Amino acid sequence: MRIPAAQTRMSGRDDSAEAPDAVRLHQRSVPTDDGAELAPGSAVIGFACDAGVVRNHGRPGAAGGPAALRAQLGGLASHLAHPLYDAGDVTCVGDGLEQAQAELSTAIAALIGNGHRPVVLGGGHEAAWGSYLGIRSALHARGEGAEGLAVVNIDAHFDLRSSDRPSSGTPFRQMAGTSLSDGARFHYFCLGVSEAANTAALFRTAEEIGATYLTDMQMQEVPRDLLAEIAHAFEQIYLTVDLDALPSSAMPAVSAPAALGVPPAVVLECVRTLRDSGKLILSEVAELNPAYDIDNRGAGLAARVVYEMIGDGASG
Repeated sequence: MRIPAAQTRMSGRDDSAEAPDAVRLHQRSVPTDDGAELAPGSAVIGFACDAGVVRNHGRPGAAGGPAALRAQLGGLASHLAHPLYDAGDVTCVGDGLEQAQAELSTAIAALIGNGHRPVVLGGGHEAAWGSYLGIRSALHARGEGAEGLAVVNIDAHFDLRSSDRPSSGTPFRQMAGTSLSDGARFHYFCLGVSEAANTAALFRTAEEIGATYLTDMQMQEVPRDLLAEIAHAFEQIYLTVDLDALPSSAMPAVSAPAALGVPPAVVLECVRTLRDSGKLILSEVAELNPAYDIDNRGAGLAARVVYEMIGDGASG
């Protein structure tokens, strides 16, 4: 089900009496459906769903992620030179995961087709399958395939599970299977993988599909060479950040908190680097679960990740 942006709009403090440029993101955000006939910009769209998390035997609550994110995001200072749009929410009714993913895919394809860069606010990481389908659809509509697409997942988990029913643990295996059926290589980069949280079977699957990965231990510093290689080698980049890659001290608001995790500054610099490449076709945050937050600590950090995703570049 699609909830229009008029019902999901951001809010925040108003400093406009102070100076003309004392502007916050909620004052820049313009509601839209698919962004038709609007100047190109960033477009946030929520995915209020945790059916995939439940199927994956995780803690429910991520369906509240988009609302919690907007509550923190709206009050952040705007330094944007480009427009910011809000495309509302896709919500999952009951266990209707596949329908919600299809609706997200349709919305994303329309936004990209109209020249915008979507930023998905999750919601469970099952959003990734809908996001990927939307990207593929948009690329095919302009006569391109997904061969030149890099999928970069900052995550403690590979999310390459094999299951009869799709879940938050299966999206990247689904992507790999779709690429294989197309006769194309799936370019998957998973950064922050916890050896303690992924079985040997999952590491074997990652090797079989040709994934490139760095462990959480290797991600204590920004992997500048790898990021530069990705930015150089691919035409488009799909960046998704599963918030459980961050340490539980900074990000308690997830289904599976990380004992070690990737430092927030490293995650933010990775986001900025890929954003500044000019090749981001879509970015996403997933797994924000406000039911387990502490003083909005997790929502605030998640909003900062999104803030970097929608920035203008090195000066934004």
